[in-house]
Order: sequence, then structure tokens, then C-alpha cells
Amino acid sequence: MLTIHRALGVREADGVAGDAVVVDGDRISSIGTYEELVAHAGPGTRTREWDGYLTPGRFEPDAVDLLQAHYWPDPREADLLGTEPLSGHALHDLGMTDARWGASARRGVQRLLAHGTTAVAGPFTHPAVRTAVDRSPVRVLHSPRPNALTPSAAADFAVFAEPSGECLATVIGGRLVFRRA
Repeated sequence: MLTIHRALGVREADGVAGDAVVVDGDRISSIGTYEELVAHAGPGTRTREWDGYLTPGRFEPDAVDLLQAHYWPDPREADLLGTEPLSGHALHDLGMTDARWGASARRGVQRLLAHGTTAVAGPFTHPAVRTAVDRSPVRVLHSPRPNALTPSAAADFAVFAEPSGECLATVIGGRLVFRRA
């Protein structure tokens, strides 16, 4: 199914390239103005409207540290542990189990998605963390590669509001994996 993502603009390294992107499956099929893309899209095309700028997704080079050396508290633990990730002595004192590591990694990945992250650096050596990341939509890369918004490229992008810079949505492989409520 074709989906047109219409935004205030599509940002690339060399400026704004229209205001819409057509996604066909897991790939970008075209970029341009909404008017020209909708004219060629045909019936049954879904349109998502975003009140922000569509950009390539973020690459998180510190993902191994963020997910293997930090505990991302469950919201039900906020009264006891707070809401920010724990590390060092606070992490050591938790007596982490594999189940707790896996749950922590899943919450950490959710936070990364909420910041427009579509790819992370690896490899992950902790088995429970590796399993959580492998089951998530983020792409694990062993070296950064530029994520360009071009036809035939993977449909991995984020939408950011201005002037706040808040991530409104994250799309990986053409799938909406995060949407700000």
C-alpha cells in the first residue's frame, strides 16, 4: 500500500526538497510537492499529515552504553527509582536479572524511537539486551551510514516539530513505530 507523508517540508543536507514523501512498502518511491505526488499516487493511497519537518532518522552511536550500562525504569517504579536511566552504583544495587535487562532495553529502545532514532550502533553482547534490540524495529549497524531521503532508499525517517525540535513520529521500513500522542 502506498502512503504519502505530507509535512511542512522534507529536509535533506542540501535544503528542503518538497513537502511530501511517497512510501511504497519499506522504500521511499518519490519525494516532491504533495500536489504532484498525490496526482500520481492513484486511488487507495493513504495520506499521513504531519505538523513538522520530515528528516532522515537519527543514528545513535552510544546505543550499546545506553542499553547495556543503564537501567531504564518501569513507570511503575517512578516513585522509588525516578524516571531517568540509572547507571553505576545505582544500577549495581538493583541486582539485575536477564528478564529485567530485557525489559529495560525495550523501554530504552522506546525512548530512542521517541527521539527519532532509526538506527543504532552495535554489537550488543548482553544476551537479553541483544534479544530485545533484535526484536525491535531499530536497525543495528556496525558503522554509521548516512540515511538519505532518496527514491529507492529505506523508508527510515522522523518528523520533528519546530521550533521545539520535539519528535512527532518515527518511521522505520515504512512502518510508523512511534507517534507522539
